[in-house]
Amino acid sequence: MPTDKTKSIGLLALAELSPYVEKSGEEYMNEDQLEHFKKILFAWRDQLRKEVDRTVHHMQDEAANFPDPVDRAAQEEEFSLELRTRDRERKLIKKIEKTLKRIEEDDFGFCDSCGIEIGIKRLEARPTADLCIDCKTMAEIKEKQLQG
Repeated sequence: MPTDKTKSIGLLALAELSPYVEKSGEEYMNEDQLEHFKKILFAWRDQLRKEVDRTVHHMQDEAANFPDPVDRAAQEEEFSLELRTRDRERKLIKKIEKTLKRIEEDDFGFCDSCGIEIGIKRLEARPTADLCIDCKTMAEIKEKQLQG
């Protein structure tokens, strides 16, 4: 059973927001919706940055000279895993920054491939999405065929 420290938290809960409720006749990606997604992206980015900082401090604190080679190997493996995780998070931060730029350029919420609306619910689940579900599915099928 996960503890509070290890339990994953959804992006909406992280940003302390509830799911966006569309109003009747509301234009897609209006100011309210864009502001909603900005809050989600800022909260997510801030949380990732804190994790990167925490790792740096953790690695500095844990850097000890172990006389036993097994202990040293275990510590190096742990550091390697953490560094790989932080590298993925840094890439994700770059993707979040790219998405925030798209919001500022008024190019957010539409599929890069076919141009249709991606949808509020999909964007709440994955705010950095730039393909609609159909185009993403097709891209994944093509990728699997190429790997073959």
